[in-house]
Amino acid sequence: MALSPTAAQRRVIDAADPVTGRLRGTRAQLAALVKRGLAFRHPRPPHDHFLTPAGHRIREAPAGPGEAPAPEPAAPAAGGVFAARVGGEETAAGDAGPARLREVRGAWQGLLELRRMTHSDGSRDRPCAWERAHLVQAAALALEAAGLRPAGPGGGGGYRVRATPQPEAVAVHEPDPSALRGCATALEEAGWQVGEHTEPRTRERYLLASPRKV
Repeated sequence: MALSPTAAQRRVIDAADPVTGRLRGTRAQLAALVKRGLAFRHPRPPHDHFLTPAGHRIREAPAGPGEAPAPEPAAPAAGGVFAARVGGEETAAGDAGPARLREVRGAWQGLLELRRMTHSDGSRDRPCAWERAHLVQAAALALEAAGLRPAGPGGGGGYRVRATPQPEAVAVHEPDPSALRGCATALEEAGWQVGEHTEPRTRERYLLASPRKV
């Protein structure tokens, strides 16, 4: 059973990446969180630390009496918090350098580890509960991790992931038919069910994707 964190450890947990649960802190802080069952050390270099499901529950729980509330996640440009590119951001098309690629790779590996830890069978090939609760971000991370290009702020080529009125479904738009098929392949390989549809008014082809359950 995970032990409750100290106030200092709670601050480290609250500052975790909201997408992957990646932690930043001193070696002693991270080791203490691992000992309490609230974090784990990734087995692959650079051996980053991530929240366990118990750590995620603490992060998402309201602050108790006398505790400061968890800070709101900072915007990527201001606070360095990782956010998957959904398409249309100011930085979506211009920042695809080595540092961004490392961040995306680390986020994807962290998400796969979260799948393994939260599925009773240890499976990494289908989405987990976090992804079902953050559909747009999860689908966008799968696309970006596959090396696909998000759309820039002015439109044009590149994918755009958007929420839909349907439960557990996102829409993926990409004007290039070949690139749209590439998006479908990437999502299917990431454990999503994907169908291609036509928008009745504009005749635009788009994808409707849902996390696969089995």
